[in-house]
Amino acid sequence: MIERWISASTAYLDSEKARASLARDPYWPKWDSPWWHLTLLCELDRADAVPRAAAEGMLAAILAKYPTYFPNPREPLPPGKDQHRDGLCHCALGNIAVALSACGIDLEERAPWIRAWFLRYQLPDGGLNCDEKAYESGTASSIQSTLPALEFLVRTPRALTLAEEDFLDRGADYLIERRLACRRNDGRPMNEDFLKIGFPRFYDYDVLRGLSFLAAWSRVRRRIVPREAVAATLSALNARFPDGRIRVEKAGLAAEGSLNPGEEGRWARGGAGTFPLLESARRVGDVSAALTRRWAEVREVLG
Repeated sequence: MIERWISASTAYLDSEKARASLARDPYWPKWDSPWWHLTLLCELDRADAVPRAAAEGMLAAILAKYPTYFPNPREPLPPGKDQHRDGLCHCALGNIAVALSACGIDLEERAPWIRAWFLRYQLPDGGLNCDEKAYESGTASSIQSTLPALEFLVRTPRALTLAEEDFLDRGADYLIERRLACRRNDGRPMNEDFLKIGFPRFYDYDVLRGLSFLAAWSRVRRRIVPREAVAATLSALNARFPDGRIRVEKAGLAAEGSLNPGEEGRWARGGAGTFPLLESARRVGDVSAALTRRWAEVREVLG
């Protein structure tokens, strides 16, 4: 059945409806717009199903619309621009950069500012934060804002620069110090929801996503992940999924709302849309082939 819905999303991405949505806004509305069809296909390891023209159109729309910096109190958007619609944040940029790279687009050549963006906005604790006030007040990082950027940099297909190595090492330390999802002051979970495995992630977080990054970082940087940082999570996942097959425990970001287009170019808050592939992929209790592959990769590296 899922192949049927993959084909439906491929057809949508190649349609006039999708092109009109992309021309209106690259990101909004959630979830039934080109951004989300494209990124979901890539999360399913089906970047091959994304039409090349759709990936090229997404990159062109991003380059045309957004400034190449993170809007914050020290670097505000130009007057008259909307904070939510006219600027990108770290998690959104990391999310789409990973997907476009999977589609075969060379972002190093076509959009080198993306890599520079992440290096620029890493906070002292090793993470990033999509709350713009963090870059004025020194607020701590957000684990949800941080992971997509780390995932993009760790997939670099060439030798890393010293700055990129430092970025990844500090990001790995950020996760290791928090034992994937724990507060440093008392060891309690940052958010109980992070302990449940969800799909799709988009920019959401769970401990398997953290483990996947640490496994990739360990391979790329030839570093050992401290056992005490991951042992409890590995044990818990082994207990919950003894056959090695990961079942969806939470429907990724299902409760989120959206900015939706209205009359005369106005946008308003409302409910988020959906589409068949998304509903099929995030059904709680179903085995996720993509998550199962990530779990196998984690166990191969981390044991």
